[in-house]
This record gives sequence, C-alpha cells and structure tokens, in this order.
Amino acid sequence: MKSSNIGGQAVLEGIMMKNGDRYAVGVRRPDQEIEVRVQEHKSFVPGAIRKIPFIRGVFNFIDSLILGMKALMFSAEFIEDEEEEARELTADEAAREEKKESLVMSIVLVFSILLAVGIFMVLPYFLSGLLKRFIMSRSVLTVLEGLIRVLIFLGYITLVSRMKDIQRTFMYHGAEHKCINCIEHGLDLNVENVRASSRQHKRCGTSFLFFVMIVSIIFCFFITAESQVMRVLLRIALMPLIAGVSYEIIRLAGNSDNPVVNLLSQPGLWVQNMTTKEPDDSMIEVAIQAVEAVFDWKEYQAENFKAAAGRAGHAQGVS
Repeated sequence: MKSSNIGGQAVLEGIMMKNGDRYAVGVRRPDQEIEVRVQEHKSFVPGAIRKIPFIRGVFNFIDSLILGMKALMFSAEFIEDEEEEARELTADEAAREEKKESLVMSIVLVFSILLAVGIFMVLPYFLSGLLKRFIMSRSVLTVLEGLIRVLIFLGYITLVSRMKDIQRTFMYHGAEHKCINCIEHGLDLNVENVRASSRQHKRCGTSFLFFVMIVSIIFCFFITAESQVMRVLLRIALMPLIAGVSYEIIRLAGNSDNPVVNLLSQPGLWVQNMTTKEPDDSMIEVAIQAVEAVFDWKEYQAENFKAAAGRAGHAQGVS
C-alpha cells in the first residue's frame, strides 16, 4: 500500500476530496446529475507550523473542521424542494449572504468544539467521580473515566447511525474510503475496483477520534491536582496535546505497514464498521468524480506501482 496523501469527507449526498491545497465537492443533485465544485483551500495554518510534530495536529484538525463545514454548506444547497426555484442574487445580496454563512459556520464550529469537550472530556470525569465512594484507587478511576468516554463515543455513533440521512452519509463515507484504498493499492479507479476495495482506512477521522479517547486515558494519569476544578481545567488544557499526539499516530499509521502499527490501528478500523456502510454504485460514481477533479491517479500509479514493478523485474533479471 502506497499512501496517496489525499483525504476526504462525506457530505450531504456527496463527498469532498482534498489533495494539497485543492479540494473538490461532488454532490448527487435531485435530478440525479453529479455536480462537482473545485476550489483552492486557503488554510489559516502557516506553512512552518504544518511541519512541527505534535503542534501541527491540533491546527490541522481545526483546519479540517473549517473545510468540512464549507463542504457541508455547499452540499446542503442541493437538499431542497425541487419545486423551489433559486432566485438570482445581486452582488450586494451575495456578499451579505456569504458573510452570514461565514458567521453561522463560525458559531456552529465553536459550539461544536465546546459541546464535544463537555460531552467527551468533562462529563466522563464527573460520571467516574460518582464511583469514588466505592473505588479508592485514582488509577482505577482514571481507567474507568476513559472507558466511560469510549462508551459515550460508541453510544453516540450508534444513536446517530439510526437516522436515515446519516445512514446515507455513512454510505458516502464508505465510498470515500473505498476510492482511496483502490488508488493506494494500485488498481484502476473504476466502479468495479472501488466496489471490491475495503471501506476501512487507517487515516480516517474516526480512527483519529478513537485514538484521542485512548491517548486521553494515558495523559489523565499525570493529573494529580487536589482541586476538582483544577483537574477539569487541566483535562481541557491537555486537549491540544492529546489531539497532537493522536494526529501523529494516525499520520504514522497511514504511511506504514509495520505489523505493530497495524495492530494498534485495529480498534479504530473496527469502529469504522459503524461509521462507514457499503455504498451503491451511484455513490461510488460521485466519489470517483470528486477524486479525479483534484488527483491524477494515473500519474500516481505510474510513479508508485509501475516503477516499483519495473525495479522488481530488473532485480530478478540481475539475480
């Protein structure tokens, strides 16, 4: 497996694929045609920070959230009543609408981060605290806190996966992974090959979030403050470092076939069985168009597979 360094995200009735500073959002419109928009992504993260291990992770995570929100808002434009006719906006109206969408996106992003910290970091701490009268060991309580965090995470995924729209989004998520796996295993990018590829991928955001849960258990062992308020604040303060470490693990996993790395990746891949579903061919077609809009997979194959095959054949001839 050769990492392509392309990434993506499922959106409403479509897929976003990113390669470098370019991204494409492919959406299946109500009339069943595929709409693809390609744009440059201007990251707020300076180039120098992107190269600093453990620090780049949290910035790249926030940057991915921002890009993901943009892709979602674009795809949402097509989820409307087919009988409604779009009204042409003037330049001033379009500018005001863009500012409004930017403000809404910022508010939703901040609220989502605060809500996630509250549910997945603060709440497990207080729930595990209810067991203090029965368990005196701080180490055991820390492990229980981590297990509660994982259970809340898995429970949340289980609940949202029951929603019809989310089920379709998970199918598009599966199509995204299948396309990337198809490319990274040297297969031609077509519906048949994509359908036969795995819907699990080691660089998935689901695996990243799962590693965040696990890494947080390790970091919480070092919080020894007596004040309950201080213990909560330290958990929140450690989140950027936890995210940074988790990002480096995912980055390593996506570029390595080491047996130990593969073993560590298994829990995250298992969770992906919940966040990805088998897509139909129409979804795979959307994913393929999104990939081809920003990534030359034929050139990638020529550089990483045909050249490798040629070197192997030459080595056999020499021997």
